[in-house]
Amino acid sequence: MHEVTALLREYDRARAYTDDLWKDLTPDEIIWRPHENSSAIGWHLGHQAHVAHFMVRNLTAAEPSPDPELDGLMDSANPEKFRGALSTVERLGAFRDTVAERVHARMNDIASGRVGAPDQLTVVARHLLVALINHEYQHDQWIGEVRANDLGHTLPTDPDTDQVSRLDGYLVLHPYA
Repeated sequence: MHEVTALLREYDRARAYTDDLWKDLTPDEIIWRPHENSSAIGWHLGHQAHVAHFMVRNLTAAEPSPDPELDGLMDSANPEKFRGALSTVERLGAFRDTVAERVHARMNDIASGRVGAPDQLTVVARHLLVALINHEYQHDQWIGEVRANDLGHTLPTDPDTDQVSRLDGYLVLHPYA
C-alpha cells in the first residue's frame, strides 16, 4: 500500500511540474504549433491525460472516458498534421483534472484492497504509475523545449524529489534505483 501511495505523490509532483510549464501561458501559446508536423502544447497536455485514462481503464478498471470527443484527437496514432483542432484551454484543464482524480480513486482502491485480486493489481498499479509518471515527464520535455526555445519563457526548476533524475535530457522516475 505504501508504495502505491508514494507513487501517487510522485504522480502529483509530475503533474504539478507540468502545470508549472503551461499554466502561465496564454491560450494562444498553448494552441500554437511550431509547424504543421508538430503538436501544440495543448495537444501534449490532453495526450498525457488521455494515456493515463486509457492505461487505467484498460489495465485496472473498465470505465468510460471523461471526454470521449477528445479521445481520437489526443491519441498519438493520430498523425501530427491532424492534431490542430484543439478544444479550449479550460476543457483541457478539466480533462486533466478529472483523469487525475480517477487515477487517484482507482489506485487508492487498489492500495486499500477494495478490488478483486488486490495483490495482483498492486503489482500492476506500481508499474502503471511509474509508466504514467515517466510519460508525463516525457511530454514535459517537449513542452519545455517549445516554452523556452520558441516562446521565450523560462523553465521551472526540476521537481524537488530524490526519485527523479535526468536521463538523455528527460526527467525520469527511478523508484527502484
